[in-house]
Amino acid sequence: MNTQIEKLYQIAQKKERFIIGLMSGTSLDGLDIALCQISGSGTNTRLRLLNFTTASYSADFRHEVKQIFAQKQVDHLMWSTLHVKVAQVHADLVLASMKSWGLRSEDIDLIASHGQTVFHAPKGSHSHQLNSTLQIGDGDHIAVKTGIITISDFRQKHVAAGGDGAPLVVYGDALLYTSEEEYRVLLNIGGIANFTFLPKQSSGLSAYATDLGPGNTLMNQYMQKHLGEEMDRDGELASRGVVHDELLQMLLETAFLKQHFPKTTGPELFNLSLLDNAMQEAKVINLDHADILATLAQFTIESTVDGIRRAVDELDAVSVYISGGGLHNPYLMQGIQQGLADCCVHSFDAIGFDPDAKEAALFAVLANETIAGAPANVAHIAGSPAVCMGKISFPY
Repeated sequence: MNTQIEKLYQIAQKKERFIIGLMSGTSLDGLDIALCQISGSGTNTRLRLLNFTTASYSADFRHEVKQIFAQKQVDHLMWSTLHVKVAQVHADLVLASMKSWGLRSEDIDLIASHGQTVFHAPKGSHSHQLNSTLQIGDGDHIAVKTGIITISDFRQKHVAAGGDGAPLVVYGDALLYTSEEEYRVLLNIGGIANFTFLPKQSSGLSAYATDLGPGNTLMNQYMQKHLGEEMDRDGELASRGVVHDELLQMLLETAFLKQHFPKTTGPELFNLSLLDNAMQEAKVINLDHADILATLAQFTIESTVDGIRRAVDELDAVSVYISGGGLHNPYLMQGIQQGLADCCVHSFDAIGFDPDAKEAALFAVLANETIAGAPANVAHIAGSPAVCMGKISFPY
């Protein structure tokens, strides 16, 4: 037997596994690195976060990735080179984090790498009638450079089995956070806003996950293009602006927002072209930066609140738990809390887990299911194929 396959078999038999989960979102701010201790599988999964950090990207690296990010036409040499470079950068950041934590490669069982999404094209969003999604950051390069077996490219199995390739967090959410007492909406506000709906165990309803619409992506793109900043930190500029009602209404007419759940989208739709078209339709000219930011923030608030209300209409005992970068924007949070005043709205740490580490840790859970779980463990999730995801890369 190949020694690496034998090692993988031994890892699957262990009572607990040490898995590093990696997540780099559409905001391109850095790599989330979560060191997790995981035991069991399926509904018996137990997750403990041992260490977490977000390793920032350099400005040059972000610029390189943006050259192919959400672009319909790209330079093939640049794409091919970045597929390797992203993996090498991620591997270097993992090794640096492990060193700071006093760990060696032999201390870690697996790396679970989401990669960097550069294009997401669900069926119906383009002229081709096939779902497709593309993440770069080759797992073989991460495995070879770190010396650790790497599970990567999770979204492709989801697409191959008939899914849209997103959102994937529903698998880990359903296994770890389903409650007997309350309906839960686990809201993540990253570049795109999405949520997992977790019904009470006794309700007979099914769990599902869906994208909602813009999270931070439109605000971030506007700040980067017009003000040379990565984001409107703390919503400071938006808080000084005035919402332009006509422009907001044009943005809220975006067809995606009216589609039934579950659904998926990305910056391929929610980008500055959408804003430019809406401004033309609303006959908006010479609007102050602060007013545009206030309007974009309200767009995120209203599309998020309206979507959650559609999901929980007529349900009682609903709690909303928020994670993602948007959690740190007081302007957004105030608007969402006001819009969901009849729900219990909390930061995700109210469940007892670091909200910033959530997505990276949940990819560690997906890797754990790939090695030690079974598709039947997630067969109860609506709109998502019952599959174990990820390609396995050996260090040698």
